[in-house]
Amino acid sequence: MPFSKDFTPVPLADTNLFKPIQIGKMHLQHRAVYPPLTRMRAHHPGHVPNKDWAVEYYNQRSQYPGTFIITEGAFISAAAGGYDNAPGIWSDEQVAEWTKIFKKIHDNKSFVYVQLWNLGRQAFADSLARDGLKYLSASDDIYMDEEQKEKALKSKNPQHGLTKAEIKQHIADYVHAAKNAIAAGADGVEIHSANGYLLNQFLDPISNHRTDEYGGSIENRSRFTLEVVDAVIAAVGHENVGVRFSPWGTFGTLSGSAEPLILAQYAHVIGELEKRAKEGKRLAYVHLVEPRVTNPFMTEGTGADTTVSNDFVYSIWKGLIIRAGNLAFHPEVVKDMVEDGRTLAAFGRLWIANPDMVQRLKDGLPLNTYDRDTFYAMTDHGYTDYPTYEEALKLGWDKE
Repeated sequence: MPFSKDFTPVPLADTNLFKPIQIGKMHLQHRAVYPPLTRMRAHHPGHVPNKDWAVEYYNQRSQYPGTFIITEGAFISAAAGGYDNAPGIWSDEQVAEWTKIFKKIHDNKSFVYVQLWNLGRQAFADSLARDGLKYLSASDDIYMDEEQKEKALKSKNPQHGLTKAEIKQHIADYVHAAKNAIAAGADGVEIHSANGYLLNQFLDPISNHRTDEYGGSIENRSRFTLEVVDAVIAAVGHENVGVRFSPWGTFGTLSGSAEPLILAQYAHVIGELEKRAKEGKRLAYVHLVEPRVTNPFMTEGTGADTTVSNDFVYSIWKGLIIRAGNLAFHPEVVKDMVEDGRTLAAFGRLWIANPDMVQRLKDGLPLNTYDRDTFYAMTDHGYTDYPTYEEALKLGWDKE
């Protein structure tokens, strides 16, 4: 597989991307972040991180000292799942495998947060039914699409809006998962409230039709996310917690910029985080999916919403911000972004294919192309076999 011909590499060594920065208790040597990337290699049953390949996968991508890795999403409980080959972090067996991964990252003098994941209506209702679990979301019967509705009805597992008692249980599950992550050696956790998953389903008026204190108004739709944040802060410390949002995302059949009040929704929830920060509980960071990527399943460079921006967050949140979304092929955008001293840049899909991504960004080296067909395949191909730049030269990729 040759180097990508889609762009001209630009060295970023002399930009703010390669200035050290403190996040929480972590002293990073640069501001290129490895974001959460679902890879579907966990063992089923059990949702255990892959015992043969996962340690090496994370080892390869944390080789540059002082790198910040955010893991693939890990289910906080069986009830939060619905994909067979995604990992969890609620059981002892899962934690045992994560412990090895975290140790390897730390041996490389790098750092790691675990992304805490809860699917909601993006789960497969039939998989949940097989395991005796409910198909959950913010509201009853507000399906993501016809395919999900058909699966739910055929498996006799209709979409179920969480009761208030169930919300409390899920908050407790977030706490349990966060404590497990820290006990296993992680530096912190990221609460996933983006990309159309459960917490995002509560934030969005398309999926949240509730009439109780968790729906109706902007304030009420923010409540579940903020209660999770507060509970996890209390459990593991504010400086060890980040949160991810996708204000303009449409993945999972959510609003994006078609909803006139969506900016107000995110201004409110992020404003509440800043309010907590001023009370002495500032999160480590806020992580934003850029409108450059409104749907992560679209081909790189497509689906951008050029009518909107995440810049509004800077006027509200005064802490650190990670920005992610089709940045690897746009070094000029990265240079501009990191001019703000509070900003870090995340590089996702192309870091999958370039285990030495940090060095390539620093020196302006060509990038390996990725094989999208292996993103979610249960194989080590397309997982641990991508070459470093030096290895690619030996393979003659520069001649292709």
